[in-house]
Amino acid sequence: MKRSIIMLIVCLLQLGAFAQTVIGTWKGDLKVGQVKLSLIFHVSKDTCTLDVPDQCALGIPASLKELTDTSLTVIMYGLEAGYQGKIKDGQFVGTFTQRGMTFPLTLTRFQEVYNRPQEPKEPYPYKTEEVTISTPDAKLAGTITYPVGWKQGKKVPLAVLVTGSGQEDRNEDIFHHKPFLVIADFLARNGIATLRCDDRGVGGSTGDVANATTFDFAKDASHELDYARKRGQFSKVGIIGHSEGGSIGFILGAQKKLDFLVSMAGPGIPMDSILYLQNVNALKQVGMPTNITKEEVRKKIMDNDPSPWMVAFLNYDPSNDIKATTCPVMAINGDKDVQVDAAHNLKAIKELLPANKFSMVKSYPGLNHLFQHCQTGQPAEYINIEETISEDVLADMAQWLKSL
Repeated sequence: MKRSIIMLIVCLLQLGAFAQTVIGTWKGDLKVGQVKLSLIFHVSKDTCTLDVPDQCALGIPASLKELTDTSLTVIMYGLEAGYQGKIKDGQFVGTFTQRGMTFPLTLTRFQEVYNRPQEPKEPYPYKTEEVTISTPDAKLAGTITYPVGWKQGKKVPLAVLVTGSGQEDRNEDIFHHKPFLVIADFLARNGIATLRCDDRGVGGSTGDVANATTFDFAKDASHELDYARKRGQFSKVGIIGHSEGGSIGFILGAQKKLDFLVSMAGPGIPMDSILYLQNVNALKQVGMPTNITKEEVRKKIMDNDPSPWMVAFLNYDPSNDIKATTCPVMAINGDKDVQVDAAHNLKAIKELLPANKFSMVKSYPGLNHLFQHCQTGQPAEYINIEETISEDVLADMAQWLKSL
């Protein structure tokens, strides 16, 4: 559920005059009443991108209309928004406009340095293999990571890693974190292989994204499972799915495709209920009344994003798939997750799951949607937390998989 509540629209690039002196990264805080949003513009010779970390939005192409030694103009047509500023004392001093409203916004140079101590560095003490999986709809580029000490002919369990919503690479790269790379590395050091692929339309993978839904991404994951089994190198084959990836895990679990499933912040309640709870949380954060209804939230979302993915997402209820998933399931959540609320979703999963002596449901105190230790759980914190994923979660996951 990493799609931001407020969607930013991708715009085409149009290059105006070029000025070497203003190339770089610029950051400013946009204040709207009691709300503050950090806007980060990455300006280069040929491109401009925008980050809005508070809305889980990074690397958004923006339309660069003017760039000179002293001025910058950026337009976001789909938002009916733009920024225009002029250099004064080394800063861009200007205004941000949206739908007739104008707000002052000053941009200062910003040096992005993010420490990610858990990210493994080459050379790795294990073997990796680059693979391409051909399906009727796409070619999926991925990496198999073998356990430390693995030799040909030794069968080991393999987990297919399935990302959350929004198109992501095989590392599930988000806010300069690479959680799937960290998971693959940890499991390789604990006797478990992994297969992780770029989502269709990302990195080395091809395929239609504009018309794809969760069920299409489930088909992609199903092909990845089939590919792993056909290689004959692995014993048990299952899924570790994060967020929407957890939903995909239950969809395939109901189809008896899995030997096991780890659902990391996977939904247990209808998707429109999840988005309703997200909106209630967002209103609380800015001190606004929360007397909205689920129907109002559905209408607002559909008015803004009537895409095939969103229509299918809003109408999906995972309960029947959870009921039909008989393989061992490890369902986990952070109790500070504000995107897939742990209390509501874990309760539902626990009640719906068929009895299985290996299955477990666990809530982790103090962890957010990415399973980082946090203060509030709000997405705005993700980028500034150095931890990529809790070591306790990694250890529990490895121990549970080995127990099977």
